Amino acid sequence: MTSQENRRIDDLGTLKAIAHPLRMRLYRALFVARTATASQLAEQVDEAVSLVSYHLRKLAEHGLIEAAEAQTADGRERWWQPSSYGLSIRDEDVRGNPEMAAASDAVGRTVNEQRSALHRRFMDERLTWSDEWRSAAISSEWLPRLTAPELAALGQELDALLEKYDRRARAAEAAGDTEGRENVAVHLHGFPYRG
Repeated sequence: MTSQENRRIDDLGTLKAIAHPLRMRLYRALFVARTATASQLAEQVDEAVSLVSYHLRKLAEHGLIEAAEAQTADGRERWWQPSSYGLSIRDEDVRGNPEMAAASDAVGRTVNEQRSALHRRFMDERLTWSDEWRSAAISSEWLPRLTAPELAALGQELDALLEKYDRRARAAEAAGDTEGRENVAVHLHGFPYRG
């Protein structure tokens, strides 16, 4: 059963496993699908089933995904699901360890590249979406002057708000309310910079 909590990644092996760009794409695709087979995921990422199966097993070895209940009667294919509600990597877990910090940075870069690609895809396909979806799409930037504790509090409030909407949507979908639902990506970054 998938844990309803975020999985805190605090070991080097798991950081390296999820930093691999294809593994991150597979994890994200599986997170969206909730459950899927290697064949289904291979179609989504346009890779060979054997390669996808290999990388899924690596994700499973690190506890990032797990076997799911079969969704079809034939039982020939293995079904997978994320093993937790999400993932978190905390600075305090990698601080003071250069190898852990480098692996964490690699994860961050991989995630950022995939987020950027997803947003570019939306921009390229924007006119294929309905007026309602185009109007609902969010793109904003705020440049407040905050303290580190204020930024941390803001992040916690945003996480709680997004989690509330996600859990509500998951419950509605599980109850059969699927009309008009689409996958939605919400990307937020909050970080200090010097002008």
